[in-house]
Amino acid sequence: MSMGVPIRLVCFIVVAYLLAGCKKNQVGTLTLSQVSVGEVTLALDGTVVDGLPLDRSITVVFSQPVDQSTANAAISLSHDGEPVAVSLAFLSGGASVVVHPSGPLRSNTTYKLAVSEQLRGTDGSRGPGYDIQFKTMMEDLQVAAIEVGGENIGQDNVLASIPLELQMTLRFSSPLDKATVQQAFTLVGAAGTANMQLNIAADGQSVTLVSSTPLKGLTKYELRISDALMGAGGERFSGLTKTLFTAIDPVPKFPVVPDEELLTLVQRQTFNYFWDFAHPASGMARERNTSGDLVTSGGSGFGIMALIVGMERGFISRSQGVARLARIVSFLETADRFHGAWSHWINGNTGAVMPFSANDNGGDLVETSLLMQGLITVRQYLVTSTPAEKQLIDRINVLWQTVEWDWYRRDGQDVLYWHWSPDKGWAMNLPIRGWNESLITYVLAAASPTHSIPKTIYDSGWARDGDMRNGAIYEGIALPLGVEYGGPLFLSQYSFLGIDPRGLSDQYANYWTQNVNHTLINYEYSVRNPRNYIGYGENAWGLTASDNHEGYSAHSPTNDLGVITPTAALSAFPYTPDKSMDALKFFYYALGDRLWGPYGFHDAFNITQQWFADSYLAIDQGPIIVMIENHRTGLLWDLFMSAPEIKAGLRKLGFDSPKL
Repeated sequence: MSMGVPIRLVCFIVVAYLLAGCKKNQVGTLTLSQVSVGEVTLALDGTVVDGLPLDRSITVVFSQPVDQSTANAAISLSHDGEPVAVSLAFLSGGASVVVHPSGPLRSNTTYKLAVSEQLRGTDGSRGPGYDIQFKTMMEDLQVAAIEVGGENIGQDNVLASIPLELQMTLRFSSPLDKATVQQAFTLVGAAGTANMQLNIAADGQSVTLVSSTPLKGLTKYELRISDALMGAGGERFSGLTKTLFTAIDPVPKFPVVPDEELLTLVQRQTFNYFWDFAHPASGMARERNTSGDLVTSGGSGFGIMALIVGMERGFISRSQGVARLARIVSFLETADRFHGAWSHWINGNTGAVMPFSANDNGGDLVETSLLMQGLITVRQYLVTSTPAEKQLIDRINVLWQTVEWDWYRRDGQDVLYWHWSPDKGWAMNLPIRGWNESLITYVLAAASPTHSIPKTIYDSGWARDGDMRNGAIYEGIALPLGVEYGGPLFLSQYSFLGIDPRGLSDQYANYWTQNVNHTLINYEYSVRNPRNYIGYGENAWGLTASDNHEGYSAHSPTNDLGVITPTAALSAFPYTPDKSMDALKFFYYALGDRLWGPYGFHDAFNITQQWFADSYLAIDQGPIIVMIENHRTGLLWDLFMSAPEIKAGLRKLGFDSPKL
């Protein structure tokens, strides 16, 4: 053996050196400890865990903290080779990574969570790659979104303002079985099933409905999706029905004419109710277009005022109008009267009372007031220089002077009573107290030259010693008198067909302010539409007493059934001319094919119920003619207020007016 270091010793030193170097550079191995979806732990051996929720995040736990800069590229989620957008959050110092999918996972779909070898620990450690698979539960197929014009219109059961050129996209929670789509979708309207095309998106997850022809405006349709629809993965659909209301058809139903011409057209057409449809024997106004021989006293008062408009505007000649008035007066002279008051309903052939209700078979003082308002107005219109007209003036004066207003105080009470019957007496038991449509009754009673009442009856009975005041704010508007929100709009109209509210005031209110504000409250409420009825808005407003889809009711903001009554807005022309004109144009041009008829506008409509009246009522048609005329010329106001008895009666009650 030669001198030097033994070979075995050299080898030992080299190996020891190498081992020492390896120990110096050694790092730990990065391993995957646990993966869970929500509360469910997944298998790491390749077994697919089934039935996992669709809306949970995925938590990945490692043996040590990971390097965040490599995690975003190394951790991914996919299904069927398609990547799923995710975001990562790091917990426990980076040892736990929470994977948040950008949206709910698909139903009945196998997902792969991949962790590539690019992932590093914060100490530089490496680990193997992992592919963890899991399958989501099979949920029922759902409509995830409904879009019109690219905008999500929500998931309400009732969807309004649907374009007539329908193009609606429904997005589903999972891809659809395309073979089931065509038979599952139908669009049904009153006229039957609408024709439409169904376009399925490339991903199979949305369907676009396109109408083959334009839908009808302001019309109800039902979109029905049956349970025959299925998802591509076998998902079931429970069926769905959505109610659609289309938007307004912008095409006018009639030729557009200047505003003044339209006002005349409406007055002329509505006048036909009182001219062509008047009772042939009596000339009186029938209660409604189905009333036969039943005529109405108050509605006839409105009709008499309409005759004045008809003569002035040339709808009829003056001689025709005077002849009709003579027939009406002759009938009233012989019709049943009860201490001078006529009944609400009268037989147009015989003049006999026709009971309005079981106990209402006698005099009706309020209806008599509305009739007498018309008679006094036409008396002022007639001229004494013409013998036939002078005779009518004298006969009207007799009728006027024989109404026993004071007798209706019911044994001298400080209030007027509405009804009296020879066999029922005062059974109706209804004192006339304000605020309502009956101001005209107290004005006429005070104005009577033969049976007048003192001012104390007005103050104590009608005004209730000031308790008829309101003063509250509704829709941002102060209401001087009356009930909450003002009640139906006829309260601001019936008495003011003749009484001119411009500048009219007494100790209780300014009556122009009262009527304007009442109307504006009604308008603003309709525009706000808190009950979400279809069709209400700036052009479709007006709540008052009228027919409805259930019968008849006094509609108002506190009794809102979805019914718009044209007379409400049209008889408010003096108070809200621009808003009333907007309503008139909407009623005529937008709804004329369903609302316009031989006697003007039908009584009412309810778009939510798809109901349009076929009826006409005298008490609704009359104020349209009269109040449009008062708006245009003030004719009826000027005539009624020119009566000397009316001036005296108003002054007696403490009223102030430029016309007194």
